[in-house]
Amino acid sequence: QVQLVESGGGLVQAGGSLRLSCAASGSIFNINTMGWYRQAPGKQRELVARITSGGSTNYADSVKGRFTISRDNAKNTVTLQMNSLKPEDTAVYYCSADAIAAPTYRLLGVWGQGTLVTVSS
Repeated sequence: QVQLVESGGGLVQAGGSLRLSCAASGSIFNINTMGWYRQAPGKQRELVARITSGGSTNYADSVKGRFTISRDNAKNTVTLQMNSLKPEDTAVYYCSADAIAAPTYRLLGVWGQGTLVTVSS
């Protein structure tokens, strides 16, 4: 079993910043890609940013230059620093991880429970 727990969501004014954190726990052998997705009301879940274990990143065009994803492989954590927030960034943000479980070496796609980010205009 591998679990992801997010923290750091909340209410912020447009132009402000928030920092989301996600920690993986459980029987983990290794974690490949970790990422953040979001789902706004009435919309499909979309990729925000993701990062490989080697540090390679990619971002949605809508957040490039404003959001930064980082991770600590030793602690199995991933962080999303969100700056210059806009009302259209309002959504539930979900952490994801492609984890290899121990001792089975089974590859698992794991999701967190989500954290709400609300950006007021």
